[in-house]
Amino acid sequence: DLKPVWVPDPCHEAMRDLVRARHDAAVHQTRMRQQLLAFLLRHGRLYEPNRKHWTYRHRQWLGKQVFDHPAQQAVFQDYMEAVWAASDRDHALRSQIEAHVADWSLGELVAALRCLRGIDMISATTILAGVGDLNRFETPRQFMGFLGLTPSEYSSGTSIRRGGITKAGNGEVRRMLVEAGWSYRYPARLSQDKVALLDTQSANVRKIAWTAQERLCRRYRQLTYRGKKPTVVVTAIARELSGFVWALGQEIGPRPV
Repeated sequence: DLKPVWVPDPCHEAMRDLVRARHDAAVHQTRMRQQLLAFLLRHGRLYEPNRKHWTYRHRQWLGKQVFDHPAQQAVFQDYMEAVWAASDRDHALRSQIEAHVADWSLGELVAALRCLRGIDMISATTILAGVGDLNRFETPRQFMGFLGLTPSEYSSGTSIRRGGITKAGNGEVRRMLVEAGWSYRYPARLSQDKVALLDTQSANVRKIAWTAQERLCRRYRQLTYRGKKPTVVVTAIARELSGFVWALGQEIGPRPV
């Protein structure tokens, strides 16, 4: 009557620690950037409207900022140094993840997940580090419930009321899927990077990836046309995307340790 449970091996635990460290570095980098922008805002230094921050052009603009008082210039330089240090730390941990994925038992599945639209090296690694072996879920619905992407339910007697998603499970994995869901608001197509990745995969993986893109792009348009809120639409897309992640997990299992 006992059901077997999946126990992470030491390599998986190490990859999980590395992914968590990268996430902490990304959060720290965001905080440092916010502090720098807040300092500039207090002194009326505003970047061009409708322009994105932290692009090459924005970094050039930051390099031209000079303050008359030496103390303010010192503060500005300190904030800039903190942003650079946080950025270097984030890039270093990303490089470490890419270097160790090849030796991971789920390394082949990481490459397969990258074929899905909206999922790159970091998001694929984060998903698998937080979830582990996808073969332990018998159905995609179980996987969706594990991620907290299923509707909550309030029942009493014969009345049934459904609410928002349960948000159970790993919040970081769920966030990666939701962020990936935003990319399906555009028509289905293959970028050059995805084509290069698909060339290294089997026919079944390529079929699942393209089926996912066609279905989710069409689903996004349908839900938007019905007047659903963008956040509701992208959550629904993330839920269905997790089903395709599960399908790839059944296609490519973990490598024996």
